[in-house]
Amino acid sequence: MSEPSSLRRALGLLTIAVGVALIVVDATIATVIVPSVIEDLEIGSVQAQWTQESYAIVFAAFLLLAGHVADIVGARRVFVAGLVAFGATSVLAGAAPDGGLLVAARFLQGAGAAMILPTSLSLLNATFTGPARARAFAVWGSTIGAASALGPVLGGWLTEHASWRWAFGINVPVTVLLCAGAMLFLAPSPRPGGRVDAPGAVLSVLGLGLLAFGLVEGRHYGWGTTIRPLDVLGVTWDGGPSPALVALVLAAALLAAFVHRQVRLVRRGDAGRALMDVRLFSVASFRNGNVVTLIIGVGEFGVLAVLPLWLQFALGYGALEAGLALVPLAAGSFVASGAAFGMPVTPLGQVRLGLALEVAGLVWLGLVAAPDSSWWSIALALFLYGVGVGFATAQVTNVVLADVPPRSAGQASGVQSAFRELGFALGIALLTTMFFTALGTRLRDRLTADGVPAARADAHADAVTDSAGAVIGPLAGRPDTAAIADAARAAMADGVALCAYAAAAFVLLALVATALMPAPRAEPEAVPAEEAAVR
Repeated sequence: MSEPSSLRRALGLLTIAVGVALIVVDATIATVIVPSVIEDLEIGSVQAQWTQESYAIVFAAFLLLAGHVADIVGARRVFVAGLVAFGATSVLAGAAPDGGLLVAARFLQGAGAAMILPTSLSLLNATFTGPARARAFAVWGSTIGAASALGPVLGGWLTEHASWRWAFGINVPVTVLLCAGAMLFLAPSPRPGGRVDAPGAVLSVLGLGLLAFGLVEGRHYGWGTTIRPLDVLGVTWDGGPSPALVALVLAAALLAAFVHRQVRLVRRGDAGRALMDVRLFSVASFRNGNVVTLIIGVGEFGVLAVLPLWLQFALGYGALEAGLALVPLAAGSFVASGAAFGMPVTPLGQVRLGLALEVAGLVWLGLVAAPDSSWWSIALALFLYGVGVGFATAQVTNVVLADVPPRSAGQASGVQSAFRELGFALGIALLTTMFFTALGTRLRDRLTADGVPAARADAHADAVTDSAGAVIGPLAGRPDTAAIADAARAAMADGVALCAYAAAAFVLLALVATALMPAPRAEPEAVPAEEAAVR
């Protein structure tokens, strides 16, 4: 069969990139629409919280299963099915009459997103080889960095000029176009067949889901003992061990059982049924690259979870302005994507360059974080950071998957995506906990140093921390508490600086760990045989 035209391959890449952008945007867009959702649907803080976090938890839970199913039925089929599920559940979310249905729709959206991410990697890995693969992954990685920054912009604009419901409704026409693009421009994937290991699927979904829940919710419910009740389906968990701690313990047990089962399946010659072929970890670039991916995830985006809070509540930006402040990160990612096309640097070299630039950007952000930081100093730091993300995020995936056999591309992509999401969840857990701990401690210290009684200082510190800084505006509006608001702004800047330095330390550790990553073997610029066979 003839090789696909450059135009067709470019349009296929565009389809994959926009599909990934769609699911990343929906992960970040909720941060700015929640206040409007609370007001419109009259929901409480618990449902508001689940509106944001249910998506991420289910997303992480289904990544391994989706990757394995893609190897059985074909990556393109699972990619399109994920788009259909994502579009349908977006209709449910946008039309939700109450908080319960909205949370349910977000759960289902997460499952659709889990079908899209690993299959996007499989499709890239199968469609492009050699230098073209490095360029394709540059576009893919830059899209992730840009979409994570553009999500709040889009959410803020839609909230201010239309309705929060359009944050989900806009997904529907996009998914229709993407389904058409996938059918027209992406080659059908091979269907080698096989079976799904049902017990392994249950263990992986429950284990990864509970792990994500524990990491995401630890700060909210407590890491050891329960600090606030958990209400689920009319059942209240109040007191005793934290639900997050119990979830993490159960996750460890379930995932250990999952790994044990996968090893047994491979040893008895049933590797095709395993969700995770453990023999993949004998590939040095895959094994060590996933470790680096995990560390990168911890440092790379955790700081973005606290930046919108600082921008809105300490610096006084509106929802749209806070989103726009993150645009330099997106611009930096696109610059990296363009630069990668002509650089005489290997993919592994680009990973190292990107991580070094991320460290520089994060340290810069820590240095300029202040109660009165100028927009341009923040913009320059985020731009430099974004350039680093554009190089590192894209090419680490390229390196991790380069030596994986084509027949295992789906599950390898699922494993790599799971490591990435685990790193993100762990980074958010660590850095947000660090941020809010620093915020409360620094504010309490500042107030007591100014002569405020300890009991009153504690009350104000708890109020600012529990509201994530939202009470700073009302405090600033009253003459008798304006000084407390100033102290809170300074404490919030201290927390951002601490998070930026901690994130930089993790990214620096990832840079050091790249010494364990061998360069992928050289590949010719050719269409894979599996792809040619189905054209």
